[in-house]
Amino acid sequence: MPIEETEPPVTAFMLVKTTPEWLALSVPERIKAFATQIVPTIEAKTAGVRSRFYDTEFYSARVTDVWVWEADDHHAYQLLIDALRETPFWDRYFEVVDLLVGTENGYARNYDVDPVASIST
Repeated sequence: MPIEETEPPVTAFMLVKTTPEWLALSVPERIKAFATQIVPTIEAKTAGVRSRFYDTEFYSARVTDVWVWEADDHHAYQLLIDALRETPFWDRYFEVVDLLVGTENGYARNYDVDPVASIST
């Protein structure tokens, strides 16, 4: 049975900086804001996206957080960004400082070579 070629997943590193409005909320208010204002919009308008969150304010003055978004394809990623822009996440609670979007080991697929990576055991 032939292996089906699929588009590699899209990974986006979303560098954000918290706004004074977000910081003025208490922790329970922040959690409620995400649960009621942001997550439902993402879930209603997207499929095939996942995220991880990294605090960086301890080490960087430029950005306070990095959201790593993985999308099954470019269309799913575009729907995610459109959904986020319709919520207070975008430019109200967070300033989106930069978006770094790529596919893991794209060069290896393009040149049909093994990925170069280090693995510690």
